[in-house]
Amino acid sequence: MDGVITAGVRVTLANGRIAAIEVGAAAKSGDECAGLLLPGMASLHSHAFQRGMAGLAEVRGSSEDSFWTWREAMYRFALAITPDQLEAVAAQLYVEMLESGFTRVGEFHYLHHDRDGRPYSDIAELAMRICAAAEATGLRLTLLPAFYAHATFAGAPPTAAQRRFVNDLDGYAQLLDSCRRQCSSSGNVTLGVAPHSLRAVTPQQLAAVAAMLPGRPVHIHAAEQTREVEDCLKWSGQRPVEWLLDHAGIDQRWCLIHATHMSEAEVTRLAKSGATAGLCPVTEANLGDGIFDGQQFLRDGGTLGIGTDSNVLVGVVDELRQLEYSQRLRDRARNVLSTDKLPTGHHLYQTALRGGARALGVTQSVIEVGAAADLVSIDIDQPPFVAAPAAQLLDAWIFASHGNVDTVWVAGRKLVEGGRHVKRDEAIRNFVRAMKELAAI
Repeated sequence: MDGVITAGVRVTLANGRIAAIEVGAAAKSGDECAGLLLPGMASLHSHAFQRGMAGLAEVRGSSEDSFWTWREAMYRFALAITPDQLEAVAAQLYVEMLESGFTRVGEFHYLHHDRDGRPYSDIAELAMRICAAAEATGLRLTLLPAFYAHATFAGAPPTAAQRRFVNDLDGYAQLLDSCRRQCSSSGNVTLGVAPHSLRAVTPQQLAAVAAMLPGRPVHIHAAEQTREVEDCLKWSGQRPVEWLLDHAGIDQRWCLIHATHMSEAEVTRLAKSGATAGLCPVTEANLGDGIFDGQQFLRDGGTLGIGTDSNVLVGVVDELRQLEYSQRLRDRARNVLSTDKLPTGHHLYQTALRGGARALGVTQSVIEVGAAADLVSIDIDQPPFVAAPAAQLLDAWIFASHGNVDTVWVAGRKLVEGGRHVKRDEAIRNFVRAMKELAAI
């Protein structure tokens, strides 16, 4: 199948996988009926704790607001949260992800230590809270513990506000070892590494971290802000993506998060490297980052996926729609990230499926016999879909609906039914309690 089913097909699930597909089949008594059935999507980049501060940084200060002023608000929130609160916030986020059609998350996890900066007795305490939230909600997880050592380029010492993030290489190796040991029995968790950014690591540390888990995903923030590009030029004489391409051995293991500010040559080289561009369109818009050159990148054969990053708003359709609309606004054109062969929505979905899987070190979600039963059902008995032919149901979903996710299965388990996660009420109660505790600090 091409990954999308609209009518006349029976899909049988067994033991967490797709056991059979019958084309031209009529519904039988007891069948669950779906108007549109999709493979589950991956959010390839998330900072779970930031869901707790969603909407709380939308007040302008006395000076011009930017990513850098937002970051100060984020630091204050990060310094306050406890392990129990982190787990509650992550679980609420993961419920929302599943309800919107995500079935896997790449958690770029850089909140490691206690509030005073000292490691917990288990250095992976907070990483395990992320794993617990994923396990409780059923969301598949690629855990990407972040290595963070410096405040900016040239090995500048970290600031006090970064104390919960910071490790040396020995501490990071211990963190990875603890994560690997505790996650080894879970079929739900894949492990990778995440040197935070060229700002936060030295070249030697970058090489060491990338070598710690051979063959596993490597994620890094790159070229999100113009100031970052300017600072990198002062430090190295090269732009961030250019430096990484020349010095870091970028290949299919790598995912460059954002990669927003690139020259034409960088766009082409990154596309041809095999690495994934990890785009987070809603967050990039919220933070005023800029617009990725998706048209040239795809034309040059690049691979991209979508992430939810700061989780200010959580939704598959929100990320895909914002991605396409940003290109339209920049180019003053329509259907920019499309092809002659597929409608825009279908092409966007298939592109993001492929990129998300590659970035997270897993097999791409497909609707085929033997594939994992990670499936999303869309309710098309709603106004946006009435006039849409079968080939354009994804267009209606992405560009004309609020999501309309009805049912979600992960490994054959029904986790969302009627648009509600089976543990929604419990997750909300825990989230509300955690946020009230944080508000009282």
